Amino acid sequence: MSTLPEAPQTTTTPSMTTQSALTDSRLRVVLLLDVRSGAEERFLRAYDELCQQVASVPGHLSDQLCQSIEDPSKWLITSEWESAPPFLAWVDSAAHREMVKPMHGCVKDTRSLRFGILRETDHGTGGAATGRGRLQAAPRVGDGVIRHALTFTVKPGSEKDVAAILANYASPESRVDDTTRLCRTSLFMSGNRVVRAVEVQGDLMAALRHVSRQPEIRAVEEAINPYLEETRDLDDPESAREFFMRAALTAVHHLSVKGTGHTSADVRRHALLYPVKEGCGMAVARLLARQDELAIGGEGKAGRDGGRAKGGPALLTSTIYHHVDTVVRLVDVVGRLDQDPALFAGVGGKRAAAMLSRLVEVGPGRELSDEEGLRRFLADCAMDPVTDRRAADY
Repeated sequence: MSTLPEAPQTTTTPSMTTQSALTDSRLRVVLLLDVRSGAEERFLRAYDELCQQVASVPGHLSDQLCQSIEDPSKWLITSEWESAPPFLAWVDSAAHREMVKPMHGCVKDTRSLRFGILRETDHGTGGAATGRGRLQAAPRVGDGVIRHALTFTVKPGSEKDVAAILANYASPESRVDDTTRLCRTSLFMSGNRVVRAVEVQGDLMAALRHVSRQPEIRAVEEAINPYLEETRDLDDPESAREFFMRAALTAVHHLSVKGTGHTSADVRRHALLYPVKEGCGMAVARLLARQDELAIGGEGKAGRDGGRAKGGPALLTSTIYHHVDTVVRLVDVVGRLDQDPALFAGVGGKRAAAMLSRLVEVGPGRELSDEEGLRRFLADCAMDPVTDRRAADY
């Protein structure tokens, strides 16, 4: 048996991948549904009522309802929005959950897809349509990974018991099918709040269904049920749907840089939970996204070699999750958080620090314009790691 010699080390140019919902380009939302046989008229009435309600939602432009000409049980709802942020604000709201309840008993399955609009033809003028808002300027380059997170709270005093349950379970099989696999699961706690982030290659819904069916995962979910502040019954489709709608954290912005020369042994994952003031969640997410673009994307002195000079602290990956006023920033870093508190907290300068100070509850002795205050604020935001598992070949 022979082995090939190792390839010589070469210098590579860092490459960046990005995804973002925090843009002002128009959004197309596609909802695929399986409507139950015999429930078609009831579903149509529920849709008509929903349309009347959603017409007054800020940012909403139009809707279409379609039925398959090949399989009458397959339906399609498309909606157009001025941009993703107003849609996300609506879909995360309690008002939305109430609006869609009449549809739940009519459908067997749903799948939601969201797209930024890049091109559009107006046949009336023979040119590109421009009167309905901005189009996405250019295609983004992703990394083939879909990111999703859930958050929920447990009863105060139960944190240690919950952490022990969530840390000690057998990992499910990472391979879902020929095209889908579970790449990584990261779980953190801050006080009685739990955040679980997953990374998937392929079909996110297929991966989530695969995981939920595994006996070891079901056992963990059943074990933590008595500790949850809001009760749920995962065997009841309506209860499960309500829980996952409340718990979902949307990955609204992601940036990562590869080819910096750092090895996986150098990198640590952290989760930061920002103490957002009421009504300021989207503004905080936007500010952090812009600061990460400056740090990772290469503008100014930040951004070179993943945020800082090689050998020093570096920000390699940032994913911002958002739901109403819950904002979690998941970062992969080289170095300790307190080595560069401005970089790792997501505020690269006094102006950004002042803006963030107006949007979050800073606390006494934590002036974000002061390095020591920023270091304390960062320590307050840092969540406790519970477990971080990744597929062996990811």
